[in-house]
Amino acid sequence: MLQMFDKQLTIKMGQANVRRWVDDILALLQDGDPLGVEGFATHHVPLTEAPQAYETFQKKEDGAFKVVFKP
Repeated sequence: MLQMFDKQLTIKMGQANVRRWVDDILALLQDGDPLGVEGFATHHVPLTEAPQAYETFQKKEDGAFKVVFKP
């Protein structure tokens, strides 16, 4: 904490009121893809490949910056 004080860092905290917006957001995602969330993902992989996908994402290999797991 003393090092953060010396570097004049500001820390702010808060809670996201997620429950308030869930119904509005889910409605947008159920009707096609108006927000373009599917196009944002660089990788779509089955859950069975999750360990390898996490490693690929962590190392930023193969251009990975958003991985979507499919059941």
